[in-house]
Amino acid sequence: MILFPAIDLKDGACVRLKLGDMGQATIYNDNPAAQAREFAEMGFDWLHVVDLNGAFEGRSVNGRAVEAILEATELKVELGGGIRDLAAIEAWLDKGVTRVILGTVAVRNPGLVKKACRHFPGKIVVGIDAKGGKVAVEGWAEASELTAIDLARKFVDAGVAAIVYTDIDRDGVLKGINFASTLALAQAVSIPVIASGGLASIADIERLLEPDCAILEGAISGRAIYDGRLDPSAALALIARSKGEARC
Repeated sequence: MILFPAIDLKDGACVRLKLGDMGQATIYNDNPAAQAREFAEMGFDWLHVVDLNGAFEGRSVNGRAVEAILEATELKVELGGGIRDLAAIEAWLDKGVTRVILGTVAVRNPGLVKKACRHFPGKIVVGIDAKGGKVAVEGWAEASELTAIDLARKFVDAGVAAIVYTDIDRDGVLKGINFASTLALAQAVSIPVIASGGLASIADIERLLEPDCAILEGAISGRAIYDGRLDPSAALALIARSKGEARC
């Protein structure tokens, strides 16, 4: 199980939104590169980075901040937000991003996602953000008629490395992960699923380490870490211990 600390970028700063609302952004660090170094020092292996402005505008907006993060740390980075074509995917992979997350384009143009998987094997993640059971796009500003499972099934056997599933109704409000919906999605497809939205405490980490959650690749944590509700050292130690027990 991988725990991904989140760096969400708005106007060049690290923020957390409440329920996906750009008007309800809390700034936690105005130096994203420094925040990335902090996460590396805590012992994380991955970073989950989202260009929030880019998600709304359909193009990279916080590119300089992302580049600074890549230069500041050797952590593996998965990046989403405003990446809508093959050229942008290739450019970010060339700059050192480990995996690219495609969200809106997965709804608008699933063929492009499949093509990207062929061109960049193991490098493409699909971001599925759901509100009220329906997939949301354009930085969560618009709802579609697709369910999360409907969308995920479009990419079975396409070579997608993982699906990041975000429950928008829980994002940034520390209500706990929506395990029912997340596990239902993971059970419906063979693609590894990453839980996002709502992770609130060590209790969520303990739940993620239960046997039925073994099908998940991991989970993303944002506000719980920034607010001090989740002790990264304790969480990572618990995960490491569970891995050791699994090998016994």
